[in-house]
Amino acid sequence: MHPMNAILEPGMLVRHPGQPDWGLGQVQSVIGARITVNFTEAGKVVIDGTRVELMPVFES
Repeated sequence: MHPMNAILEPGMLVRHPGQPDWGLGQVQSVIGARITVNFTEAGKVVIDGTRVELMPVFES
């Protein structure tokens, strides 16, 4: 898993660097390298944390 993905937990906000049109996402679950995120424009997506490094969003 990418290092930044290791800090993710449910409720955190993230963006997918390769899919900016998906908008802001909220982490739903992290099970091993599988990260489920609910994106505003793409809905619920399961991300492989070994292939994609999600970018945490810390602003409100």
